[in-house]
Amino acid sequence: MTADDAEQLARGAIEVLPAGELERKLALGRPLRVKLGIDPTAPDIHVGHTVVLGKLRAFQDAGHRVVLIIGDFTARIGDPSGRSELRPMLTPTEIEANARTYQEQAFKILDPDPARLELRRNSEWLDMEMTSLLELARTTTVGQLLERDDFSRRLQRSEPISVLELLYPLMQGYDSVAIEADIELGGTDQTFNLMLGRQIQRHYGQPEQAVLTMPLLVGIDGHEKMSKSMGNQIGVADPPGEIYGRTMKIPDELLVSWYELLLYRNPPQLPPRDAKRELAHALVERFHSEQAADAAQAEWDRVFVLRGEPEEIEEATVTSKDGVVHVPAAVAQAFGISRSEARRLIASGAVYADDEPIEELDVSPERLNGRVVRIGRRQFRRFRVHGCGGGRVG
Repeated sequence: MTADDAEQLARGAIEVLPAGELERKLALGRPLRVKLGIDPTAPDIHVGHTVVLGKLRAFQDAGHRVVLIIGDFTARIGDPSGRSELRPMLTPTEIEANARTYQEQAFKILDPDPARLELRRNSEWLDMEMTSLLELARTTTVGQLLERDDFSRRLQRSEPISVLELLYPLMQGYDSVAIEADIELGGTDQTFNLMLGRQIQRHYGQPEQAVLTMPLLVGIDGHEKMSKSMGNQIGVADPPGEIYGRTMKIPDELLVSWYELLLYRNPPQLPPRDAKRELAHALVERFHSEQAADAAQAEWDRVFVLRGEPEEIEEATVTSKDGVVHVPAAVAQAFGISRSEARRLIASGAVYADDEPIEELDVSPERLNGRVVRIGRRQFRRFRVHGCGGGRVG
């Protein structure tokens, strides 16, 4: 491996730590074990995750063996990075369901060939005996853990920090020991955990891993990193029209970073609206197909260009009960009208979901979730049905 190989693999990374370590690893002249951990704390992978997954694929294409760790054990704690309080604990059933979808969706980016990908779950080694846990706890001091930015901020504000959260970085670091990682990837919010992994490897007598941190993708709100909990995400398994439409909503100032991080190139010299169309088409094609992208673009043009509907449509969260949505209640809630007025509009054929008239009073959540509901010609809401439906890498 040459210096050019190291430069190519480091392209797009915010930091490669320590300096020169990647070159030293590549000079070993063998396929390296490149680690990424993802905690299945939500049902889906979003396009923000694909920034680091794309870098993992680059290592695969360079002939290295990637180790994707589904953090089914660490998900019981939840990564405290950026958190001001302990995450809610997921049930084993929820974690298992999320783990299955994470694995399926990661294969949209990674090559699943067993010769190039090792898929592991950290419950294999973290469900350890107490003596092993005590040995792990000896690797790090409380003072070191409290140097972590989010922990130190919470300490200064006298906010509680549970012992469980303090254990999380140790467990993530032990993942590197268990799979003998040469390199670990993660978002910039993971730098502390990744570097602690080096210290823990040293304690167990292993060569220390190199660390590559990747930038965090800002979500469609233009402010916060992409996260399902913030509602600013685009899921890689979302329907084509959903991916296309939500991409078209990003602020113009995100175009450069989204093109660089998701398409690995600069945005075209086009008006922002046209650059977004190209970006949206490329993302749908990447996660579905060229035909699906063409269809999503044609539908967008039909709805928002030819009909003149607004590009920015207010979202309304409505609820389902016993597996159905009561349409009069949902319409009343979303548009701020009475239920009797909503019933009248439904009866008169004035309520539509993506141009399909809604005539029933009760429908399935899937019938409305993500769709643009219209009253008459000028009132629009995009419905999000509550209940219709991470982690280390954002």
